[in-house]
Amino acid sequence: MREDSFLKLTGWVETGGKVLSREEILSLLHENPLALSSFGGEFLLEWDDCCARDALGIIPGPVPPGKILSGKRLIGSVEPRFGDMGLEEAIVAAVALRSDRGVVALSGGVDSALVAAIARRPCIAAGTAESGDLAMGMGTARDLGLECIPAVVAPGELEGAVAKVIGIVPEKTPLDLSIALSWYFVTRSARDAGYDRVITGQGADELFGGYRRYLESADIDALLADDFARLPAQVARDQSVAMQNGVLLSYPYLDGRVVSAARALPAREKVAEGVRKRALREVAERFLPREVAWREKKAMQYGTGIWRELRRLARRKGFPTVKEYLARAVR
Repeated sequence: MREDSFLKLTGWVETGGKVLSREEILSLLHENPLALSSFGGEFLLEWDDCCARDALGIIPGPVPPGKILSGKRLIGSVEPRFGDMGLEEAIVAAVALRSDRGVVALSGGVDSALVAAIARRPCIAAGTAESGDLAMGMGTARDLGLECIPAVVAPGELEGAVAKVIGIVPEKTPLDLSIALSWYFVTRSARDAGYDRVITGQGADELFGGYRRYLESADIDALLADDFARLPAQVARDQSVAMQNGVLLSYPYLDGRVVSAARALPAREKVAEGVRKRALREVAERFLPREVAWREKKAMQYGTGIWRELRRLARRKGFPTVKEYLARAVR
């Protein structure tokens, strides 16, 4: 690394549980450019003709996730190592690393409520005026004694938001668009409130068996692996929407510590006796009211009311389905 190198950092870097300053990163790279092989965090680093990206690819960039490039040549991999941790310790550490700034996207479900309870940051609850996520998010924040910004989505806003989001979402399916629109309103509200980071509860369903289909699966481990493999595409979709609003999403459940701790648990501790995310709920009960820790909640696109409004918008435009409406909107 040249003495006059200029480092561009998007996101944040940590090692050994300590978030590094730009100067500390430069110092380490001067000593050994491959020192970043052990970097954790959510980052894109660019210097000289080199670039590197965090192991899961949380931050978009011109390099594959977890790779270090010099020009177009692969010179190393980002493979942080974390000591063995129990699930609670791992989640607390992951949230703490992300809690120096930002706002928590709080829907009132166990995933985001646990993050909010540990982070003790202001929150945002988003949805249409009559939506469950808005009501539960605001109520959970009150229970936890946290400030919460209501991001109320007016039905008349949806068509304009579709036009802004549809061009940057890779898959133009109704499901992808309804989720992306939910993040558009959350991150727009965060930006307007002066925040550039939104801490999310995403990833917990794929790690702990949160979807209803897990209750019917004969091979929960295989299903978890398949769903986890789809997460990078989902992160890329949601991050692209957030960045349009000048905000980055941050994912404590996708921290290497949490992923490792979750994968060490047998499937029977995640889904059992008709209960999904059992292991996560048992941790959450130590930080949240019991009714919140064990609460069932609709998926984001339904809980925010966005899916319902998309259907209404499609019908107003003369289309029988959201799929047909979006097909015309893409043209």
